[in-house]
Amino acid sequence: MQQWDVIIIGAGAAGLMCAIEAGKRGRKVLVLDNGKRVGRKILMSGGGRCNFTNMYTSPENFLSQNKHFCKSALSRYTQWDFLALVQKHNVPYHEKTLGQLFCDDSAKDIVQMLMTEAKAAGVQIATQQHIQHVIQASTSSGTGTENENETETNGKADYKAGYIVKTPELSRHCHSLVVASGGLSLPNLGATAFGFQLAEQFGLNVLPLRAALVPVTWQPADKAIFEEISGVSLPVTVEANGTVFPEDMLFTHRGLSGPAILQISSYWQPGDDITVNMSPQTDISEFLTTQQQAHPEQELKTALSKLLPKRLVEKLLEMQVITNQPLKALNNKSMQNIANSLHGYIFKPNGTEGYRTAEVTIGGVDTNELSSKTMAAKQHDNLYFIGEVVDVTGWLGGYNFQWAWASGWVAGQYC
Repeated sequence: MQQWDVIIIGAGAAGLMCAIEAGKRGRKVLVLDNGKRVGRKILMSGGGRCNFTNMYTSPENFLSQNKHFCKSALSRYTQWDFLALVQKHNVPYHEKTLGQLFCDDSAKDIVQMLMTEAKAAGVQIATQQHIQHVIQASTSSGTGTENENETETNGKADYKAGYIVKTPELSRHCHSLVVASGGLSLPNLGATAFGFQLAEQFGLNVLPLRAALVPVTWQPADKAIFEEISGVSLPVTVEANGTVFPEDMLFTHRGLSGPAILQISSYWQPGDDITVNMSPQTDISEFLTTQQQAHPEQELKTALSKLLPKRLVEKLLEMQVITNQPLKALNNKSMQNIANSLHGYIFKPNGTEGYRTAEVTIGGVDTNELSSKTMAAKQHDNLYFIGEVVDVTGWLGGYNFQWAWASGWVAGQYC
């Protein structure tokens, strides 16, 4: 049986960072992944340019049942630490908006950077590995698998520590096991529930899972109305359950998307409304008053089309949310009613597009089961959970990658 100091399950952002750091400490490290390529989520993120971190990362940008848990890792490996690594490897990058940092060329630059660091640290990586089961080495005695799973220490079988990871080809023993297998989002990239199932196997609590950073879908009646303006985009603020995000919103054939909707999806719950301010920068009542004074004969739809996409204005007229008439016919109350409708338009989504298009998974391994200092399980020695498999979920904009780098780095100091 192969013997390793550390086996890491998952060759994504968190797993590779952990492997690099453990390798730097002289640990003999093996990374196992079920896919053909490492860093698959890195490669497709940000439209292929990887939004690898955010300059404004802080604990406030993360959701977790324990909002304090992420503070330790994020403070010990910051966005500036990762940016220094990017600069060390001369990866060209730029800020797109709101502190979001992207590769100038390709996300492949980030994967290549990590692979270069891993190689320098002596890390071994094995892809297309189907893990059949994982057992604690100390529990293997008496299972009937002693001969297959034993490790030799001075000629005697040693079952006192570590974990045995079995694939169809062979069994591997390790002192420390790190689970970095990600969440359920983007199953076409190979996402599975493996990490959550493994946590439960070892008795750790796993909090309820749901898709996040995901488009929402129409109710059937709304679909018939709004799919005709698919492709229309506008800057908005969206609100659900007391949380507000400003960004762009996009109408699609299936529902609502765009950065604002992806952000609010993490806070939205089935059955909730989403309130949209379609003109967050301009008070519509004041705007109409000004337009009325300057152009009293102008039609309402013409005036509103200066603020909102014309196709959206036409749809609102068709739905009788507003009624077209000359501006001179409007009094102050009617202008305020129009403003109230557009500053607080209510959508009631049918649901979300689910894990197929979700960028992340909310929920996961309960942080109360883990040490925030080491990412190790409190119930089991030398068992670590990092990255998306843990109940820490960032906003859209590079925050989830920063959690992956930080949690991976932290575990790499101890595993």
